[in-house]
Amino acid sequence: MQLDLEGRRAVVTGASLGIGAATARLLADMGAEVEFCARNENAIRDLSTYDPTGSGSLKGHVADMGNRESVEEFVSAVSESGPISILVNNVGASPSRNFQYMTDEEWTELHELNLMSAVRCTRHFLPDMRNQKWGRVIMIASGAAKYPGAALVDYAATKAAMIATGKALAGKYGKDGVLVNSVLPGLIHTAMWDRAAGEVADASGARPEEVLANNSRSVPVGRYGTAEEVANVIAFLCSEAASYVNGAAIDVDGGQGTHV
Repeated sequence: MQLDLEGRRAVVTGASLGIGAATARLLADMGAEVEFCARNENAIRDLSTYDPTGSGSLKGHVADMGNRESVEEFVSAVSESGPISILVNNVGASPSRNFQYMTDEEWTELHELNLMSAVRCTRHFLPDMRNQKWGRVIMIASGAAKYPGAALVDYAATKAAMIATGKALAGKYGKDGVLVNSVLPGLIHTAMWDRAAGEVADASGARPEEVLANNSRSVPVGRYGTAEEVANVIAFLCSEAASYVNGAAIDVDGGQGTHV
């Protein structure tokens, strides 16, 4: 199985922690030259100190992906070093809010971060991939796109839009060698889910550990997944081994989606 990414240049957005950081490390281990972004310099410094096991490298940029000007600065800086052949649109947020009291501004802010950052990055790097006749775009969506809950309605809407965008682009650009797929993580033990558990605990009077334990019971494999397990699927889709996978939306949820 051809998983080597030596000679490929990759971009991973939202690589401060969790799935983004795990993906950036793994792609570098596979030989890719990885450029990533995060909102704060401490996160960039921490990830940049990682020593890949392969011939790859890691280079970080400070960027606010919910801001159009910041996105444009980021992609322009990346392009200065050469064309990109792999893009992982990972950045996102999932605030828990009451639909009735959500403002237009809150809807717009999440739309800009979760969806429009992916649109802008893909639009910028797509010509590189088409010129090379080889490219991979991975949309990191969510199981919430298929099984939305009221507390995450805006998050679910943006993730569903990412999947739809990916499928449309897959049909348009597959003939150019550009494959576009979505990955739908389920319950993954990351800082984002820890925050969500804390919010639920505050509202219900339970302890965060109890909320996490209760959630894991809904997963057939009986536990939360890890960021590394999601990164493994992303890395496969970025490789030559996934040369006939296009327009897919792949659940990485321990089978939870089959029991909703």
